Amino acid sequence: MERITLEFGMFEVLLLAVIGIYIGDFLRKEFPILVKYCLPSAVVGGTIISIITMILYYAGIMEPNFDFKTVNTLFYCLFFAASGAAASLSLLKKGGKLVVIFAFLAALLAFCQNIVALGVGNLLNVHPLISMMTGSIPMTGGHGNAASFAPIAVDAGQKAAMEVAIASATFGLIAGSLIGGPYGNFIVKRFGFEDSELDNQQNTIVETAKTVMMNKKNVISAVNMLVLACGIGELFFLVWKHFNINIPIHVNCMLGGIFIRIFLDKTGKANDDILEAIDTVGDFSLALFVSMSIVTMKLWQLADLGPQLIVLLAAQIVLVLVFTYFLTFRLLGKNYDAAVMTVGHLGFSTGAVPVSMTTMKTVCDKYRYSRLAFFVVPVIGGFISNFTNAMIITKFLDIAMKMGAGM
Repeated sequence: MERITLEFGMFEVLLLAVIGIYIGDFLRKEFPILVKYCLPSAVVGGTIISIITMILYYAGIMEPNFDFKTVNTLFYCLFFAASGAAASLSLLKKGGKLVVIFAFLAALLAFCQNIVALGVGNLLNVHPLISMMTGSIPMTGGHGNAASFAPIAVDAGQKAAMEVAIASATFGLIAGSLIGGPYGNFIVKRFGFEDSELDNQQNTIVETAKTVMMNKKNVISAVNMLVLACGIGELFFLVWKHFNINIPIHVNCMLGGIFIRIFLDKTGKANDDILEAIDTVGDFSLALFVSMSIVTMKLWQLADLGPQLIVLLAAQIVLVLVFTYFLTFRLLGKNYDAAVMTVGHLGFSTGAVPVSMTTMKTVCDKYRYSRLAFFVVPVIGGFISNFTNAMIITKFLDIAMKMGAGM
């Protein structure tokens, strides 16, 4: 029987995303181990829906097509605007040095990912251009870079490069989503950062949760301000584009959010009530775009990964865990903020910034919020690493072509 192709529009995808969140919330209540190891609701429920669609696909019943990019971009940008609005002037000053260090670490890890891809690929007798499709192209770059750089390998004669790159990006997204929370939980417990009153490493009092009143007016104001921030971001995007500077729209929206926060600080309107409302809208947006990203994954694409490619991808996961634990965590300060940023680094170096955001948030929900992490990680994962990774990939693709010519 021939499969039926089902078209899921943005509202149907939103429906699946919300159902996924509800399923995840229910399972986290029923199985405390999911909370203990910081597995996000959107990831838990979204993965279950993805598995169901995979079963329907293999049963020959249907193949889904998802139209969700526009609505996903909306919530993606709203969340980044909220992250920008959370960045006070003091936070911007404190985060400047860490941004520089983190940018270097992100570039170094991307470099190492390609070294591992070519090295392990050579040991397994995999063509260099194919093994490159398991390196920083799909890992740090995600599905976007997979779709952008794989055609270069296809044009060079490696017809399977696109399928390998997309499948590798999907593998990374799943691995990062499932590993990130438990990994962050391990670091927090390993170094004794559970105390909500005291950051043990720095020996300073950190921000604790506050009880604030939420009302309709504050929520409406928060939504309006974040939409305004996205509008400001779009204006920045157009200005950069005019000068042939490519800065992703979500980064511009984050910049718009920073301008909103500066305005609130200067006018004395940055009170706990409005900031809590902004965080709430940001959390809502985060859950939706992560759930949409998960429920729309086509897990059957992983079936094309043979034993050699599984080994290559497993090597990447080991590399990311070792690198972030021994370098990222320590060089960023070896404190609670560094632990959360380490989770974020694992997230965007195995798939995508949304993975960073949702796994960081789940760790923070269990322990305490890290405003520094939610400012620094999006700047690096969503912006700077896009440029450094592209330059690194270009150089390594040249190396891979030379290596392939000698095979």
